[in-house]
Amino acid sequence: MTVASRSLFSSLSRSLGCMMTALSISPAISADVWQEVEHGFVDNDGVKIHYAAMGDGPLVVMIHGFPDFWYSWRHQMDGLKGNYRVVAIDQRGYNQSDKPTGNENYAMPRMVSDIAAVIAHFGVDKATVVGHDWGGMVAWNVAFRRPELVERLVIMNLPHPNGLNREMTINPDQRANSDYAQRFKAGSPTDPDIFFGGPMTPQTLSSWVTDPEVRVRYQEAFEHSDFDAMLAYYKQNYPDLPEFSEQAPPPNPHIPRLTMPVLVFHGLADTALDARGLNNTWEWIDAETTIVTIPGAGHFVQQDEAEKVTNTLTWWLSAH
Repeated sequence: MTVASRSLFSSLSRSLGCMMTALSISPAISADVWQEVEHGFVDNDGVKIHYAAMGDGPLVVMIHGFPDFWYSWRHQMDGLKGNYRVVAIDQRGYNQSDKPTGNENYAMPRMVSDIAAVIAHFGVDKATVVGHDWGGMVAWNVAFRRPELVERLVIMNLPHPNGLNREMTINPDQRANSDYAQRFKAGSPTDPDIFFGGPMTPQTLSSWVTDPEVRVRYQEAFEHSDFDAMLAYYKQNYPDLPEFSEQAPPPNPHIPRLTMPVLVFHGLADTALDARGLNNTWEWIDAETTIVTIPGAGHFVQQDEAEKVTNTLTWWLSAH
């Protein structure tokens, strides 16, 4: 098993330059894919899941987090389109996907089944599954619950559930960072302070987007989204804060050990998910496990360090 820890990133970065020269990998992330993608829908038991797709080759399915939509992956889609069929979805509740009412429709098995339906729609047995934030939790769970569908797993800024639970138990920083999630679990979108000091609106939800033109697209996507559905992800799936302990809890024995190659990215400036949650990830995976940490990048690592993430992802896919 190959283990790349946080301290390995700088050496990995140096070696990547040589590898990419040898492989003739071009970043190719500057173009805007907005006008290039093909749009479509997948029906999953009456719920339509919208996707944007481009490129040809082995299937790569990309799953966004909160608050986001398929466009989060624009840089990676552009970088991979020459060798892969890249499909970025809107998760249920977001943008052009359906928004079933009722918190129960956002329980994890429903989201896992959405990804299974997308993979089946493209006529293949398995795919590389890429997820960020809540999309990362969905991706982890597709690998746990439907491993036969996952050829390779890529996670961005969402530690393995065992690591997250450990840090929520023993790490005061992570416990404090999780306050917002507990507020989401208990609140509603119109609460005056639900979203970091304000209500949930298309404007507040897109406030993290720095590019003005891109922010307009986010606002439009959130105008077509369901804020109750966004909070339902937390109400149905985010754990309650465990009682504080200086003793780390044991790994959850019900979480299967993974047998497909796993790549994990983490922006170290993330203020929601402490990077210490990455520790021991390799102990829960029976396959090659690569962890890449990026100083200065925040929670949305695929956008904060788009070129670095795209180039590393391209190299890793070619190597596995």
